[in-house]
Amino acid sequence: MAQEVKRICVIGGGFTGLTAAYELSRAGLPVTLFETDDQLGGLAGSFRVGDQMLEKFYHHWFTNDRYIMELVKRLGCEDQIDLRETRTGMYYAHNFFKLSSPTDVLRFKPLSLPDRIRLGFSVMTARRVKDWRALERITAEEWLVRLCGREVYRVVWEPLLIGKFGDLASEISAVWFWNKLKLRGGSRGKSGKEQLAYFRGGFSALVEAIAAEATRNGAEIRTGAEVVGLEVRDGRLIAANTNGGRVEASAAILTTPLPVAADLLEPHVPADYAARIRRIRHLSNVCLVLELDRSLSSTYWLNVNDPSFPFVGIIEHTNFQQASAYNGRHLVYLSKYLPAHAEFYNISDAELFSFAVSALKRMFPAFSCDWVGKYHVWRADYSQPVIERNYSSLVPDLETPINNVFLATMAQVYPEDRGTNYAVRSGLESAVRVKRLLHESHLS
Repeated sequence: MAQEVKRICVIGGGFTGLTAAYELSRAGLPVTLFETDDQLGGLAGSFRVGDQMLEKFYHHWFTNDRYIMELVKRLGCEDQIDLRETRTGMYYAHNFFKLSSPTDVLRFKPLSLPDRIRLGFSVMTARRVKDWRALERITAEEWLVRLCGREVYRVVWEPLLIGKFGDLASEISAVWFWNKLKLRGGSRGKSGKEQLAYFRGGFSALVEAIAAEATRNGAEIRTGAEVVGLEVRDGRLIAANTNGGRVEASAAILTTPLPVAADLLEPHVPADYAARIRRIRHLSNVCLVLELDRSLSSTYWLNVNDPSFPFVGIIEHTNFQQASAYNGRHLVYLSKYLPAHAEFYNISDAELFSFAVSALKRMFPAFSCDWVGKYHVWRADYSQPVIERNYSSLVPDLETPINNVFLATMAQVYPEDRGTNYAVRSGLESAVRVKRLLHESHLS
């Protein structure tokens, strides 16, 4: 007998969950999305700066991010995508270096001319790698030293790996770094300079557009709604228990970070499965956003290759989007990845700001606290999966041991790395699996 389709529960309101809900609602299926926070967007969540919304954690797209671009086009919002050349640089040995084009690489004085050439060719070589599986068994360090030499690795890549992953840097897979070089190398205009994309009005405007279209299609979207448990009978989900009551369900898609998903799944799945998804480690991120009355520099993305500086990068958003959009305020992100138990992650906002100001004054002697109108501190506990060697053996499939529960998280987009583009792909894939399951159930 064909089974009646009850609600499809999408747990998590980031881009993966939103895309899944949108796609399922387009198919005419009853879907409810639950988001614990009071706003949608996940790591692309936003806050207000003047009359504009801004992401809590810096965001942009590459020109080759096809899944997000296709979704924007389907929503009829492609005229809101801004493409701009951006200026990339590096702070090394108390000096600033421009690294936006091949010519800039050839002028990078900390390296000898032969090493500058090796650095330039490393990106081109990385883009020619077709089978990422060949890189799975080696670390990023091993691959990069082989690719461009020990000195290039010491000056350029090692500080960035350590700045991003800290004590875990030596464990990071070559696949993770290959993907970074491939993405950035493939997002360049005819001049050879990097070109990036942004959604006019901020990513929150796109979040609202997806949610509005899903709602028009019949989806229900609940914010401030936490799923606290699953009801499973005979290996199938029958309901989700939320802080607002019990919801009968025909299927569910979990888009939360793996540790959160594990808490929901663990009572209903084999112990070795639960242990496997808990095996994947994550780093947290703390991001300080400064509202300044003047520009800090002319660079959008400044990699900081200085271990004494507490942040791995300085991203001046208003060197990408115009300051006039934010009432003339110049917006700067200072980002740091670290374990959630680290002292630096848990200090007060005021202490973090004071620490950052001291570090910025060493880098920019003219900088003063008087430049700062406001500052904001944002933290995310599970912002970066640790992509170690042979990571593919750790990645769980979309399907779980519960027949009608699917798992779609940022830790599963491998060999790519997290980002809204692959979140959209994951949302689409999970929606396809649910539709197939329900179609098969209807025929049975």
